[in-house]
Amino acid sequence: MKKLLIALFGLTAFTVQAQQNADWPNLKRYDEANSKVVPPAPGEKRVIYLGDSITDFWIVADSPFFAGKPYYDRGISGQTTPQMLVRFREDVINLKPSVVVILAGINDIAQNTGPEKLEDVAGNIESMAQLAQAAHIKVVISSVLPANRIPWRPVIVPTEKVIQLNQMLKDYADKNNIVYLDYYSVMVDTEKGLPKNLSGDGVHPTPAGYKVMEPLAEKAIADALKRKK
Repeated sequence: MKKLLIALFGLTAFTVQAQQNADWPNLKRYDEANSKVVPPAPGEKRVIYLGDSITDFWIVADSPFFAGKPYYDRGISGQTTPQMLVRFREDVINLKPSVVVILAGINDIAQNTGPEKLEDVAGNIESMAQLAQAAHIKVVISSVLPANRIPWRPVIVPTEKVIQLNQMLKDYADKNNIVYLDYYSVMVDTEKGLPKNLSGDGVHPTPAGYKVMEPLAEKAIADALKRKK
């Protein structure tokens, strides 16, 4: 069994690497879905949720949250901020939303696409915000969720880096009249991680975790829509 699991893990890693070599930002993931998105109806306040697996799994864990609303989930599992920045035009700007909710950073800390300085991670998110604003899209910058361990990178302890990155993102948002969506302070436990009732692995929310996030996200969206900039 152990040999089988190792083989399966190796095959998965090979498949992911092959995909990245062919299409590093994974532009094909939503290519077909994006082609079917029609222009916003008059008065429609379209929202794009851009992120990694936390966003990717959201629509699966709680599909009713997205049902009947002009919400589009554009999360891709495993992605880092440079990959999201490359696909930002295709998966955000071209869909003409009123608001984009950006949730990213934990995979950068995990070094999924190689080592990065926290300043560069924050800079990638800031670049996405600037692209959105140039296209007259309101921006919500989300905090990274609490994490004190990374199951797929056990040698990396993310705790303090999460806190530092969140402070960078909040500072930028405050200075530029952008809504900062603080999941961290609402969800963090006494060990600076996600409590077990909100996450099974310490990184990804359970359905209960998403239920905590949803009203916070909708409040942030409403706040963003009210802002002039």
